[in-house]
Amino acid sequence: MDVVKVRKLVKRFGDITAVDNVDLDIKEGEIYGLLGPNGAGKTTIINILCSMVKRDGGDLRLFNKRVDKSIESIKGRIGVVPQNIAIYDDLTAIENVMFFASLYGLKGALLRERALEALEFVGLSEQEKNLPATFSGGMKRRLNIACAIAHHPDLIIMDEPTAGIDPQSRSHILKSVKKLNSMGSTIIYTTHYMEEAEHLCTRIGIIDHGKVIAEGTCEQLQSIVTDRKSIIVQTGIDEEINPEGLKNIKGVLDASVDDNRVTIECLKESNCISDVMAFFTRQKIMVSDIRMQGVNLETAFLSLTGRRLRD
Repeated sequence: MDVVKVRKLVKRFGDITAVDNVDLDIKEGEIYGLLGPNGAGKTTIINILCSMVKRDGGDLRLFNKRVDKSIESIKGRIGVVPQNIAIYDDLTAIENVMFFASLYGLKGALLRERALEALEFVGLSEQEKNLPATFSGGMKRRLNIACAIAHHPDLIIMDEPTAGIDPQSRSHILKSVKKLNSMGSTIIYTTHYMEEAEHLCTRIGIIDHGKVIAEGTCEQLQSIVTDRKSIIVQTGIDEEINPEGLKNIKGVLDASVDDNRVTIECLKESNCISDVMAFFTRQKIMVSDIRMQGVNLETAFLSLTGRRLRD
């Protein structure tokens, strides 16, 4: 069954077309990744699916029902984890979950039971009586998820649920996403971390300038790109690296620095590794490891959009 079926979806903000004739089919049981650079249209699409923003054109069906005619019956089957944390600092953890779950019609003993269950699921059982003001960023993100799942939604929409959190909370959230999916929830997942998409998603749609420019499994998207390879260079800690110098090497298409890891995208047929090593030698930059890597999802994304996911 198609949980989400979108045809020719359009949304404009003045002269800007944020969503440009988008088609989407998301099947029951999928973890569907929406990837795109900042401003690509991902959050606008999500807001339309949640009925938070009105579309300007197109047909939208959820659970085989037209949203325009069945929104009240549909809303109770959706859970939303927004990009911006939506919890109340003056309510305890369990009060937050109970408040949001009550909006979906849960009452009495069942309401409290589901709230406790949701807190246990996200690893916050021991924090039920505490205020979010005392929580870390990762704990707040997990409470955000608990508020979205207590009513047992069939479709969970997660908009960058791991943004800006500690590694332990991030790992917990990723495991929770997989477990929610194994329990029967269909999930739409946006992220700025490519490795999350590779690890979680059954299918991925790449959005750029309001359009779906590619869609498929990780393997299918990687197969689109056949002319590239990557050189991964691990440098010493606190080395100053200017990637612009690497881009001047013949055969190099792009270069980026993330802490002490340098990723150099180059043409598959080029033989530029000696020139790359010479660059680091001239700059007196210590190299602890260098390796070649074939096409991955990040390479495919860069090839399709011309930008990195976090640009």
